[in-house]
Amino acid sequence: MGLARTLRVRQALGLNPQFPVITVGGTNGKGSACAMLEAILHHAGYRVGCYTSPHLLRYNERVRIGRKEASDEALCRAFSTAEAARIDKAGATPLTYFEFGTLAAVWLFVEERVDVAVLEVGLGGRLDAVNAFDADCALVMSIDLDHMEYLGDTREKIGFEKAGIYRRGRPAICADPQPPQSLRQYAAQVGAQLLMAGEDFGYTADKTQWQYRGPQGNRNGLPYPALRGAYQLANASACLAALDALHERVPVTMNDIRAGLLLAELAGRFQVLPGRPVTILDVAHNPHAAEALAGNLVAMGRGGRTLAVFAMLRDKDIAGVIGAVRKHVDHWLIAGIEDVRGAAPALLRQQLGAAGVTAPVTACASIAAAYVQACDMAAENDRILVFGSFYTVAAAMRAREARKAAESTTKT
Repeated sequence: MGLARTLRVRQALGLNPQFPVITVGGTNGKGSACAMLEAILHHAGYRVGCYTSPHLLRYNERVRIGRKEASDEALCRAFSTAEAARIDKAGATPLTYFEFGTLAAVWLFVEERVDVAVLEVGLGGRLDAVNAFDADCALVMSIDLDHMEYLGDTREKIGFEKAGIYRRGRPAICADPQPPQSLRQYAAQVGAQLLMAGEDFGYTADKTQWQYRGPQGNRNGLPYPALRGAYQLANASACLAALDALHERVPVTMNDIRAGLLLAELAGRFQVLPGRPVTILDVAHNPHAAEALAGNLVAMGRGGRTLAVFAMLRDKDIAGVIGAVRKHVDHWLIAGIEDVRGAAPALLRQQLGAAGVTAPVTACASIAAAYVQACDMAAENDRILVFGSFYTVAAAMRAREARKAAESTTKT
């Protein structure tokens, strides 16, 4: 891990963005923050470039301009340019998949003359490829134990890595209400303008609306974000703190904020699909995210059973995720992930047993098969929960599309 390769090819590409760059890092909440910032800024009339990861069904999901996925043609043009710079100008510098994609995305944003870019950190922060570009404002959304083999096995170590996206003299937002001391120390060391949740900005809420307080004053009567979950208010308040900090360069109105909160979309984050039985897609793959998922399930209420389509990567905290959700699942349909890091069904069954799960557990040949079986088992008032990984949600989405296509063909 390191930035030397990315910086070398960045220099070869001559990439020096003149537009404001908002970098978003953290353990959980990055995607939500990117979606809300993108929607608010788009409604304010800015041409927004948004780079996120990973994708679910198409690589194009990672690179958006004007809230539209970049076309195959545009992406291939960016890839060709990055490859030529990597080989011809940077002396055949090797790049990882993510490093290459990051450089291509920023090159395309420059080429398309966006007004502002929102860049999501892939892993950590300090040594992530996105950090090869200086953030005009950087957000760390949350800090929890994940990717410990790379970032360290304590919140203090992970906090140091996450804080690496902060820059001297520039706004540094922390949405975690109890950050490790290492984050504060890093911000002070580099001279960043640290804005802390609960200290420099925050929110209050009632059943119908919420209020934000921040560096530029209070904003009242705000609608709940379209993204589900009470924790989204913490994410939204961090986004408003970032926009407060950048108000001179990218001013937005109250109307833009209200509309953006209602228009923000993010696939796979407690995404409730239309129809009966209800299907919920959630990429939660660490205990912190699983606890938020459990809270959303409780708030949602239920009339019938919850059937869980569950698959995870074996290098994740499987026990912690199960422990957060186990009380809310009536039947587990488990499967392996078609990746070298995928946890086998036998391991998932063992972890479920160790967690004290007494609900029925059914092993399936694939995630698609598990999803189809859940659909066949579910009554109208039941709900199907698909969770555990981006891979899990993506496979279920493909199975759902295939099932719909087959039903349509049969009707025809």
